[in-house]
Amino acid sequence: MITPLSESPSADVIRIGACTVTLSSREVSVPGARRARRLTPKALGVLKALMRAPGAVVTRDELFAEVWPDTLPTNDVLTQAVTQLRKAFSGDEGVDTPYIETIAKTGYRLLVPVSVVVGAAVAAAPDAMPADAAESAVEATLSAAPADDAPASPRSRWRRMRRHVLLGLGLAMLVALLVMAALLLQRQAPATPGSGVLEDGSRVVGSPQRPYRLITATAGFETYPTLSPDGSQVAYEADSSARQGSAIKVQTSGNAPARLLTDTPPGYSDRFPNWSPNGRDIAFARFGPDAACEVLIASATGGAVRHVTRCDGTELLSFDWTPDGRGLLFGSLSGQYAHRGIRRLDIASGRWTALDYEVATDSFDYAPRYSPDGRWIVFVRNPQIGDLWRMPAGGGVPEQLTDDSAEIRGWAWRSDSRHIVFGRRVDSEARLYELDVETRTLRDVGIDDAQSPAVARNSEMLAFVHRKAQFGLFRVPLVQGRPGAPERLFPSNGRDGQPVLAPDGRQLVFTSDRSGNYGLWWADLDRPESLRPVEGLRPETRQAAAWSPDSTRLLVSGRDAQAKPVIYEVSPRDEQVVALSVPVAQPLQALYAADADHLLVVDRDPHERMRLSLFDRRSTPWRLLGSIDGVSQARFDPSTQRVLFTRLSAGGLWSADASLSAGSIQQVSADKPSRWRYRTWAVAGNGSVDYLSTRADCATALSRLRAGVPDESYCLDADRLSAGNGFSERGDGTAMYVALAVADGADIGVMALPDAPAPVFSTISNALFLKGK
Repeated sequence: MITPLSESPSADVIRIGACTVTLSSREVSVPGARRARRLTPKALGVLKALMRAPGAVVTRDELFAEVWPDTLPTNDVLTQAVTQLRKAFSGDEGVDTPYIETIAKTGYRLLVPVSVVVGAAVAAAPDAMPADAAESAVEATLSAAPADDAPASPRSRWRRMRRHVLLGLGLAMLVALLVMAALLLQRQAPATPGSGVLEDGSRVVGSPQRPYRLITATAGFETYPTLSPDGSQVAYEADSSARQGSAIKVQTSGNAPARLLTDTPPGYSDRFPNWSPNGRDIAFARFGPDAACEVLIASATGGAVRHVTRCDGTELLSFDWTPDGRGLLFGSLSGQYAHRGIRRLDIASGRWTALDYEVATDSFDYAPRYSPDGRWIVFVRNPQIGDLWRMPAGGGVPEQLTDDSAEIRGWAWRSDSRHIVFGRRVDSEARLYELDVETRTLRDVGIDDAQSPAVARNSEMLAFVHRKAQFGLFRVPLVQGRPGAPERLFPSNGRDGQPVLAPDGRQLVFTSDRSGNYGLWWADLDRPESLRPVEGLRPETRQAAAWSPDSTRLLVSGRDAQAKPVIYEVSPRDEQVVALSVPVAQPLQALYAADADHLLVVDRDPHERMRLSLFDRRSTPWRLLGSIDGVSQARFDPSTQRVLFTRLSAGGLWSADASLSAGSIQQVSADKPSRWRYRTWAVAGNGSVDYLSTRADCATALSRLRAGVPDESYCLDADRLSAGNGFSERGDGTAMYVALAVADGADIGVMALPDAPAPVFSTISNALFLKGK
């Protein structure tokens, strides 16, 4: 952490390079400038942090923690503060000395010397004042008693003794100040060219050591880790190149060879392992043909398995052990064994007990887990747009812990029952964060491309999935509805996603981090050289952009400088970006209806309810024309003038007329899209919808959905997975645009977590909102 800056009057005027800064008035005086420049309080805070360590790099997290301690800012606010500082230090003649250097993906550092101004002059350097002069100055300051030839009285002797003591103390303080100044100058001195010595005195011997190690390093996917209570062993789900499906493997948290937990029958997949509190057993789910599913328990040392219960073969099955190891805690279930809300299953008797707590009709409570002390249950409500919630272990009133409508990628308690580690989708990657459930403060764990964390019950060992996938853009020709060979578009080393084709068939927008920063990109497909980023906004990974019917404008979900959800209207050819005044609390998606004057908006209200609304924006405020509750995603089909949408409460697809009238709602598909893949569908024209999913024999499968007609199914790509956040199609049905993995795989990483941090954390720069207590 950065050492706090002294606010004493003696440090009020600072010389920084050739400029003078007065801290109390926040003014910068530049030689030759006509007037002083005034800094904002936040810009001054950044400057204080930088000038305490001139020449040293101050990270973004350190700056966020010090200057914005009680908020969750975006990178933009820090960039704006640094930009103001650079303008304040710039000269009027146009010849500028660089004062602040940007260190890519790390932070900033001050490039010029810093010294304190005493009165109207700069304090002298340590070697500029002779020792006898310093002593005389101190003595002149501390002793003002006149000479006295008379014999000294006891009182006068005491005064002289006190004067000598004060003189000695003053000299000691002056010497200490001189030594500190000399050390500061030595630190500011540039390193000898070619010395190869780092700032801390060490030499470069290799890449910095990561805080974790990967215990699997084979091709394919290892996912869903769980740790033994002491953290010495890891069980995880692993796919197999020798057979379709997956199996559970167990190995030590070192790099010893893994062993199979149990034999998996041909045609089946074993998934979601979960280690028991006493370390003796592992519970898992077995999926089979025709959506068969059962939960089983096997000894952690291997051997026979025993049946616990049947389940629905969906992507959102979740369960955890009770603290005493006698039961399992299940999240909401759908399908044949559907149940809304969290239940306990007693393993010995097979008896189910529903927890008594409030759950809305359209809510799906996922991944419930007991705290290690048995007092609390935390779960994810609606994982498609999820937040973490907490309630007493016996039931009661749930309280919301986060308020971000994020895509949460797994979570786990720490052993102290106070901190939670969870994965979250951020821009083009997933990252791990740690939440203090009492103070509701958050910190970035500092691991890139990480998700699905697991923490040992009796230690601080962490296991997680490390997946660094790279997705590229592809055009897939459609011949009589059948997909042809994918063709790569705009290759790069970045991660591309969410391709959306304009109705004119020429313009394409997509999200990418190919420039090093995540953003929105635009291109005219007839002129590939036209590819460029769209400046002035930061898009959300959760929602793809939506084109206007005339192909001139886009609606894009994003965040503003205060990290609040906002809908932008973008004219990509004119490079204009306008934030719309959408009359809802938290807009998550927006799209044009029949014309550009009528907009469809999916939002979440303060009571966590999702709603699709139709607005006429020609009036101020916008006029509400209709709405449907419980909607998670929507599309407008211009060929039929109908609105298609998915729901939070169940898998499947519905449609309504353009006015969203209740009587027009009808179901298009009963099970597609699934809850988890609620964004991987697109309007295909002629009243049909295309949906992308995975099958055991096909990495990316295409299903064509149409009401009253059996689904058509094709294998779009046998080996490459598609991104899960959207694709698009040409209006004439001759091609689709999709993001496919060009490099993929997942491994299991392990690391020892540091001691649980104090209640003051560094905030994160990607604006993850937290709900106060």
